[in-house]
Parts: sequence; structure tokens; C-alpha cells
Amino acid sequence: MSTLRMAAVAAEFGRDLEADFVLVEQLIKQARADGVQLLALPEACLGGYLLSLDSATGAADDPGPPPLALDGPEVRRLAELAGDLTVIAGYCEAGGDGRRYNSAVCVTGDGVLGNHRKVHQPLNEDASYDSGANFRAFDTPVGRIGMLICYDKAFPEAARALALDGAEIGVCISAWPGARTNPAADLAQDRWKRRFDLFDRARALENQVVWVSANQAGTFGSLRFVGSAKVVDPGGEILADTGVAPGMAIAEIDVPQALETARRFMGHLRDRRPDAYPHTAAANRA
Repeated sequence: MSTLRMAAVAAEFGRDLEADFVLVEQLIKQARADGVQLLALPEACLGGYLLSLDSATGAADDPGPPPLALDGPEVRRLAELAGDLTVIAGYCEAGGDGRRYNSAVCVTGDGVLGNHRKVHQPLNEDASYDSGANFRAFDTPVGRIGMLICYDKAFPEAARALALDGAEIGVCISAWPGARTNPAADLAQDRWKRRFDLFDRARALENQVVWVSANQAGTFGSLRFVGSAKVVDPGGEILADTGVAPGMAIAEIDVPQALETARRFMGHLRDRRPDAYPHTAAANRA
């Protein structure tokens, strides 16, 4: 039996890119010391997220997240820090023609293994980022991975497209805040935190995949993030969870064995009936 040790991070990142890299390096060192092979860092951990989702600008004096090139020095620096680990991190990707994307990159010391541009944009996020256009799984030293970013996980078709593309592990990195109206005094009781957790468990269970969910913690601008980084097994059971505080959720699992066991009798991918729901045909193509 070959097990994989994986970790999801809940931590606070801001606009100071150098300070973000200091924290990233600390987290990678901690993960390596704990024997972690796959590490998921939050959405926008390189340069911070938006100060607000209520307006296009957030704050007049805030330049927004720094746009970084996929083949630029910052991503190379991340890869060098990753070394023998497989690391997923969020950043603002500089695209062509001045476009910016809310992106996730997967790296090892050998370089970039995969990149995902966030497709689904909540509230006013589209004022700051352009939208991605697809979901693709890719091979890594720790298995076949599919990446999503935050609001992407609210759409079953997104995770299903990755599972149909062979993803064994779904990694969703987020900057998921607490409720904007009538927020709970106790963040652990916040309704947006409950939704965050429900989406994680549902996406793992319905696709019978291992699910790794990282999130921002603390506050940034007007946003208060729910933390709640976790690892979920293919049956929808939470194996490790940080709660609303910063931390690292670590779990060890034999991924192929867990998938085989979960799918042995009731295989949700195998037992689909695409002919009965033709309106979702585009999302159901493998």
C-alpha cells in the first residue's frame, strides 16, 4: 500500500509579495518537516486577494493584486521553494493584451505542471479579473490532479468535468469570506462557512475523489475569511480540518485504493446516464 500525505493551508496573505513569499517558504518548510508530498496554498496567496467584492475598485489607493507571468521569476521562485513537494498556489496571472486572471499554478522543483484560470466569478470580481474558459486535469508526481478556485466549486459541472478527465484528487483553493449580510458573531457558525464545507464534502462524494481545500484566513480589506482548510475522502468524510483558525490540515491516504473502494459497488462516474440529461452533454464529455 502506497499512501500520499497531503496538506491544505488556511493562512492570511496580503498585498506585500515579499512577505507572502516569506510565509510560503515557512509553510513549505513546515509541510516538508511533516512529510507532506502535496501542499495546497490559498487563492491569491501571492499578492493578496481583493479588498472588497462590493465595488469595482475596493479602495481607491489599492493597486490590486500584482499581475505575475506564468513563466516569470515569481513562479520560478515558487517552484524552487517547492523542490520535491508538489505545491499549488494562487496568484494574479498576467495574460496577453493586459488581461488578468485569478489563477492557480501547480509546481515542483522541475517547474510548472499545471495552471488553471478561475472560470466562475462572484459579485464584482469580473471588474478585476478576466474569466478562464475550461477545466482540465493533469498528471503530477503525486497523481492526476484537477484544480478549481473558490466559486468554481459551487458548480457541480466543474468538478465533474475534472473527474471525467481522470482527476483522482480535486484541489480547490479559495479566498472564501464569511457572510456579507447578517454575519455571525462566531465565524464557526457563519452560514457562508457552512456552505463552504458543504460544497467541499459534496464535490468529493459525488465524484468519489479525494478533495483538498485551502482557504485564506484572517481579514483583508472588508473581507473576513472562514479558513476551514480541509482534506476530504471520496466518501465525503473530512479527514483533517483547520477550523476557522489559520493552520494546516494534514491527512494521509492511499488514493488509488480509496477511489477503488468508494467506486466498487456504486460508481457515480460509471453509472451516469448522459442520455437522460442531454442539456449537460458538454460538461459530460470525457
